[in-house]
Amino acid sequence: MPIYNLKRISTGEEFEVTMSWNELQETLNVDPDLFQMLSTPKFVTDTKGTLSRAGSDWREHLGRIKDNSGRGNTIKT
Repeated sequence: MPIYNLKRISTGEEFEVTMSWNELQETLNVDPDLFQMLSTPKFVTDTKGTLSRAGSDWREHLGRIKDNSGRGNTIKT
């Protein structure tokens, strides 16, 4: 769901809201004291790291690289 930046005109308060585009339009229509600040909407999609997304085959491959890299290597897997 996108995150939008809004500003309350009367107080100058700026804040973020997480809602759909339709909910944002409804909120702006209901409260004329709010307006959407110009920004790129942010999306929260996935919080996994790239290594966990790559799968076990990739981790095994990295382990083989470390094992074959020689004595005194500094590779961390």
